[in-house]
Amino acid sequence: MMKKSISASKASLVLFLCQMISALDVPLDSKLLEELSQPPTITQQSPKDYIVDPRENIVIQCEAKGKPPPSFSWTRNGTHFDIDKDAQVTMKPNSGTLVINIMNGGKAEAYEGVYQCTARNERGAAISNNIVIRPSRSPLWTKEKLEPNQVREGDSLVLHCRPPVGLPPPIIFWMDNAFQRLPQSERVSQGLNGDLYFSNVQPEDTREDYICYARFNHTQTIQQKQPISVKVFSMDSLNDTIAANLSDTDIYGAKPVTERQPILLTPTGSTSTKVELRGNVLLLECIAAGLPTPVIRWIKEGGELPANRTFFENFKKTLKIIDVSEADSGNYKCIARNILGSAHHVISVTVKAAPYWITAPRNLVLSPGEDGTLICRANGNPKPNISWLANGVPIAIAPEDPSRKVDGDTIIFSHVQERSSAVYQCNASNEYGYLLANAFVNVLAEPPRILTPANKLYQVIADSPALLDCAYFGSPKPEIEWFKGVKGSILRGDEYVFHDNGTLEIPVAQKDSTGTYTCVARNELGKIQNEVRLEVKDPTMIIKQPEYKVIQRYGQVSFECIIKHDFTLLPTVIWLKDNDELPDDERFLVGKDNLTIMNVTDKDDGTYTCIVNTTLDSVSASAVLTVVARPNPPFDLELTGQLERSVELSWIPGDENNSPITNFVIEYEDGLHEPGVWHYQTEVPGTQTTVQLKLSPYVNYSFRVIAVNEIGRSQPSEPSEQYLTKSANPDENPSNVQGIGSEPDNLVITWESLKGFQSNGPGLQYKVSWRQKDVDDEWTSVIVANVSKYIVSGTPTFVPYEIKVQALNDLGYAPEPSEVIGHSGEDLPMVAPGNVQVHVINSTLAKVHWDPVPLKTVRGHLQGYKVYYWKVQSLSRRSRRHVEKKILTFRGNKTFGMLPGLEPFSSYKLNVRVVNGKGEGPASPDKVFKTPEGVPSSPSFLKITNPTLDSLTLEWGSPTHPNGVLTSYILKFQPINNTHELGPLVEIRIPANESSLILKNLNYSTRYKFYFNAQTSVGSGSQITEEAVTIMDEAMASRQVDIATQGWFIGLMCAVALLILILLIVCFIRRNKGGKYPVKEKEDAHADPEIQPMKEDDGTFGEYRLFSFVSSAPF
Repeated sequence: MMKKSISASKASLVLFLCQMISALDVPLDSKLLEELSQPPTITQQSPKDYIVDPRENIVIQCEAKGKPPPSFSWTRNGTHFDIDKDAQVTMKPNSGTLVINIMNGGKAEAYEGVYQCTARNERGAAISNNIVIRPSRSPLWTKEKLEPNQVREGDSLVLHCRPPVGLPPPIIFWMDNAFQRLPQSERVSQGLNGDLYFSNVQPEDTREDYICYARFNHTQTIQQKQPISVKVFSMDSLNDTIAANLSDTDIYGAKPVTERQPILLTPTGSTSTKVELRGNVLLLECIAAGLPTPVIRWIKEGGELPANRTFFENFKKTLKIIDVSEADSGNYKCIARNILGSAHHVISVTVKAAPYWITAPRNLVLSPGEDGTLICRANGNPKPNISWLANGVPIAIAPEDPSRKVDGDTIIFSHVQERSSAVYQCNASNEYGYLLANAFVNVLAEPPRILTPANKLYQVIADSPALLDCAYFGSPKPEIEWFKGVKGSILRGDEYVFHDNGTLEIPVAQKDSTGTYTCVARNELGKIQNEVRLEVKDPTMIIKQPEYKVIQRYGQVSFECIIKHDFTLLPTVIWLKDNDELPDDERFLVGKDNLTIMNVTDKDDGTYTCIVNTTLDSVSASAVLTVVARPNPPFDLELTGQLERSVELSWIPGDENNSPITNFVIEYEDGLHEPGVWHYQTEVPGTQTTVQLKLSPYVNYSFRVIAVNEIGRSQPSEPSEQYLTKSANPDENPSNVQGIGSEPDNLVITWESLKGFQSNGPGLQYKVSWRQKDVDDEWTSVIVANVSKYIVSGTPTFVPYEIKVQALNDLGYAPEPSEVIGHSGEDLPMVAPGNVQVHVINSTLAKVHWDPVPLKTVRGHLQGYKVYYWKVQSLSRRSRRHVEKKILTFRGNKTFGMLPGLEPFSSYKLNVRVVNGKGEGPASPDKVFKTPEGVPSSPSFLKITNPTLDSLTLEWGSPTHPNGVLTSYILKFQPINNTHELGPLVEIRIPANESSLILKNLNYSTRYKFYFNAQTSVGSGSQITEEAVTIMDEAMASRQVDIATQGWFIGLMCAVALLILILLIVCFIRRNKGGKYPVKEKEDAHADPEIQPMKEDDGTFGEYRLFSFVSSAPF
């Protein structure tokens, strides 16, 4: 190590930095620790203040480690404690722990004192704290004579406990003879000193068994004070006693209970002081007397009570601040207040501090010739004094070491040697305590050792850091180098990070980083190397992540989690809900790559996370499930601002169930007129929770509200309170007033009655009025009950009337109604339409005209005209048949119409009638018209019979509908060959009176197709078709049969079949041997089609194709 000349003032700092840079860290390797020499280290010891149970053996712990194992010795009260001379004291084997036998005759009091343990080996000595041994004490209560406490009602009282002084101090509580704790409150409570305080006594405080108990935990004993008696005199009982003992002339008695302003029972005076140590719990107490019972409040003058560390106990009479520090010093004021005034007390708190560490000395491992420092820094209030010891001896009188220099709280070591090894103790003390710390300096000379196992396998995920360990030790500290592969070069560059502990870091490992790496450690005492292996795996990925889902309550939902991973890694998939395990519910189905939730409920709402774990990596993906449903019904409906015609309705919305409320629907019930029936009133946006409702008079209203969201409507809310509005005149009159006569001499007046809530009051009736229009008549009126019809009799036929219907109730009339026009009853029309004319357009269509009838003769509302028409006979057949009349209706005042669907060449009749609401008028005189000829229908049938070699006989029936006079028949025919091709078409005209025909000179054994239709003077009708075949020549047929049955023909066919079979076998054999067909050789020889093109009709090629097809079929 390079050394520089530095000034004395900077030596401590520079050497401290040298320690941080060059001091050795000894790895926590058990095998290494067993082999290296090490000074003693105290690992376990008893507490400094050790209170023991005097009935049990005393065990004083002292455990230490070191190499070689340390030996132990003890001092007692500053002098050597020779345990061999005391039969009651033993030391555990391989330990420094003392066991003092009290249970076999020893007395704990005899072993009170200050003990200290020393652990020593050849490299130094470590010491324990000073352990003060004190046996616990639980003395009995001193006997005392307790006078009964007699106190007036309302006065304060203090019951003193004064427990015996024990070690440690006892826990105090008050109970009665039944071992029940006495109830405490703001009025009665126990102080920190154990006394029981009464701010004011009440008659119920009278009892004779106020008992103070002291519990000593170490000895597990409870001591009790003698019971204390309290008798409270109430003012009433005291006045009765005084009156019984005085004459009638005495006129005074006890004063009644008077209220008193607070005074403090504890602490006394206006100020006090309190000292507490840093880190402890600060307890401040104020208990006050007064009537009414005072309330206590705490403040800190000039500051705030510390947040998160301040607590109030004992009904706020005790202020508790935990973990106090110097910043908590100051004045704390308690204020006791009731309605008559207040009292206060200021407690001045000072926080002192026993010594506490800023920098405790740490063990130092150095190589020969290195430098280092031990630093011991502590703080406290007052500031502690720092002193050093070496191997348990004050450093001033310890053996000198030329490499050591003490500079206050620092020991500086320069150019150490192996003899410089020792254990140093730092003691920091002030009046409130001390700290003692051991730290050794261990100077070692060791060749390099690599502690990482050989051939250790590291596996990492691609694109993540790879950390290859090379845990080492050596003194001086070895240098570390890394190589890749057995003969690779040393690793350098930005792609690697070399850590001080020997670890090689590859910040971003790639697939090509896989391989063997060699770590080499060397110092001046030797060299060693170790190999490790690195494998880089593909990362685990979630290629299909779960997605946000919105599902209705009771539905089914699935989350996908499809993964991709390195094939050498075995993944495990875990599903979480809200970062916790899935509920133990059979509705949750976990599949290979999905999670399905059946019958979803509201509690399933949350975040679902898919976590995929392998031994090397972990990935996760989350999705939120929102469960939606119809809203919960609104509640707390309230009616305010009730007026005659309006009221304000307000409500509180129910839970919207994750789907915002879009609107509220308000419904009402009229309990007076339609109880149990709810009607729509209005609706408001979902952000509104109040609405001003318009009301009608004389309605007993109840309201309910329905919330609506995208999912649907909620259940209705509970009904609001009922609100009955006052009666009033009707606001409106009946609607849909009509006047229509049902008979020629009456007028039926109808209307839609008002609904119950529209009546506005009791006694709903209607005033019905009418008069004939355009006649100077007065109105005729009648008042009818709550009905919807009135009939006026004795009216002229179909005359207009002015009509009005007005509502009224017990309070008066509705506004003046509007008038409507009605008509008295209709009668049948009186006259028929005249001048009926028919214009025939074609054989199936005609147009009819007529003159309108006078409106006065209609005697009703003109609805239109009806045309009755029917076929009389067909002009071609002169035969009558059943007459079927047809009717066409033409609406309104129309004077013409079209008659479709007529039959050609027929005679028709028609008449026209006018129609009103009552019915049809008289018919016009019948009008006769005829339709012209048309084309006939197809012949009724076509039959072909008697086929011969060259002739066929045709028979047919005349058309069902000739539609005129037939002039002829047209026959067309043509042959059809075996390929279904049509030959030349031949046409023949046949007289209309014929019904059959023989066709001759036809080809034998030939199929013919025939087309046949009829004609009138207008044209040809639709045709009918048939097919037939002439027969075959008998001699030729006989010859063909003979050839097929000849033996020579059968033998020829068998020979051909046998030849084909032989050729197939030969082809199969040659193919299996890999040979070529002759055709194939021919194709190979003439591969270029331009040199010698192949003909399509080449017999060899056709044969090759045939063989290829046939040979493959059987196999």
